[in-house]
Amino acid sequence: MSTLDQQFEDAATAAQSLPERPDNDTMLKLYALYKQGSKGDVSGDKPGFFDFVGVAKYEAWEKLKGMDQDEARQQYIDLVKSLQG
Repeated sequence: MSTLDQQFEDAATAAQSLPERPDNDTMLKLYALYKQGSKGDVSGDKPGFFDFVGVAKYEAWEKLKGMDQDEARQQYIDLVKSLQG
């Protein structure tokens, strides 16, 4: 496992125990960066119109389409570090 992969996994663990819950926009950014870093470009069908949370998550991830997975991992790591205070 590379250093970046390990830092990414450590950041994912740290994100579960942040001192306070981030605002919704930051939560969506965390979600999208994690998905892009771990899975790559968005896949699957967009959730239905009435699944507001699912649609928001899908669209946040979709905005990162084409971003390199390593870049997404690094941005995720940096964001989690900034939220740890």
